[in-house]
Amino acid sequence: MAPISENNQNDLSTRASGPTRRVFLTGSAAAVGAVGGGLTAPAGAAFGGGPLDQGEDWPDGPGVANTLQAPDAELRAILAEVDEANIRAIVEKLVSFGTRHTLSSQDDPKRGIGAARDWIYAELRKYAARSGGRMTVEKQTFVQPATPPRIPAPTTITNVLATLKGSEGSKRTYVVSGHYDSRVSDVMDFTSDSPGADDDASGVAVAMELARVMATRRPGATIVFAAVAGEEQGLHGARYMAQQFQKSGTDVQGMFTDDIVGSSTADDGTRDERSVRLFAEGVPTDETLAEANTRRSVGGENDSPARQLARFVTEVADNDQTGMDVRVVYRRDRYLRGGDHIPFLELGYPAARFTEPNEDYAHQHQDVRVENGKQYGDLTRFCDFAYIARVARVNGAALWSLANGPGTPRNVAIITSNLTNDTELTWDANTEADLARYEVVWRPTLQDDWTNVIDAGRSTRAVVDLSKDNVFFGVRAVDTGGHRSPVAFPVPRS
Repeated sequence: MAPISENNQNDLSTRASGPTRRVFLTGSAAAVGAVGGGLTAPAGAAFGGGPLDQGEDWPDGPGVANTLQAPDAELRAILAEVDEANIRAIVEKLVSFGTRHTLSSQDDPKRGIGAARDWIYAELRKYAARSGGRMTVEKQTFVQPATPPRIPAPTTITNVLATLKGSEGSKRTYVVSGHYDSRVSDVMDFTSDSPGADDDASGVAVAMELARVMATRRPGATIVFAAVAGEEQGLHGARYMAQQFQKSGTDVQGMFTDDIVGSSTADDGTRDERSVRLFAEGVPTDETLAEANTRRSVGGENDSPARQLARFVTEVADNDQTGMDVRVVYRRDRYLRGGDHIPFLELGYPAARFTEPNEDYAHQHQDVRVENGKQYGDLTRFCDFAYIARVARVNGAALWSLANGPGTPRNVAIITSNLTNDTELTWDANTEADLARYEVVWRPTLQDDWTNVIDAGRSTRAVVDLSKDNVFFGVRAVDTGGHRSPVAFPVPRS
């Protein structure tokens, strides 16, 4: 790529070295042969018998290859401190409360959701005591009105939040949660034993263990570690938490729920110890009619904020430091299911869900019993604690990289005033003091992740010698330490 010429702080043009776009198109056209009736096909291909075209490197254009973001020394230390034994202890303690059903006892000190709530609160306060005042812990309590059939009468629901304040003084915030309520076969049965080891003591253990490890650190942005209730009865705790963030004007730039992350074993006994699914929606849940019309016109079904967040996770957490492969699933959630990321999506916050690769439905939402020689129930014995620890490292890598990198660029636009084969992009300046540069990223429309990166310096405008009609573009920020932001997808602006 030819050097970038910076005209001023707000005006940058980038040009590819070597053959122009038009030469590449001409070369592609010359490589095909005529096939009756004016149709063309690649040389050697035959209709009805040739292999499916797996894609070619088209179009070509400026930039260098996109690469993973390597973890820095502090992140490597954080991941090394995640302790499988601590995670096991958290899961076993939560299971020991017998049932954690949302409608179970609020005041029994040993059994029920109230006992679990108070233990989580006490443990998080222990972690916060080591933070030098940077971490605060609260019980976020509200009364959920009767919401038949699962909330038959007004019910007190309590989320427990540990907030590690960022050092930048901004409202930029990232959230990780698990839900501590549980259920059995009958969603209204609040008296039977409901261990909830995998669903979702495992996710609570992820959030709590990361709170413990990060309590002594100083992230740039704020991180909230949450244990929420009311999930099985209708996502009530997470919805209230998201609403409170909205009311306070908190800038939530990323939210992860960890729900059913406790087992690496499928119902047929096969194991996948190194994969975790990350569900990320395409068309935004909060999309307006005008936004839908724009999307239908120019594309972007695969470029929601949730998808950009998921792509970021693969860049920072799919590596040998976590020992995991992050398997992004292009869906909001599984069939017939939902999770605590959905209320955040409803309010326009980027959010995604971590879940184990292959669920065993005999060990979730089931009465504890033996039937035809088969053990049912969400018991501790079916958890893989080393696996949960690796999932925690994936979450930790994502959260720490987000909190210590720049915020996602805002108001990114692709200028459509004139018909041109160049692409002009503009965006607002970030406020971080250690901002180093912006990067324009692009990919062919058939690719699912960013392939090329163009250094745009500190300018807030770039002109790229590549047609916006042929590829997708985005913009991200990079700080002096090399930490990146998630990519922002542009909207057309005339």
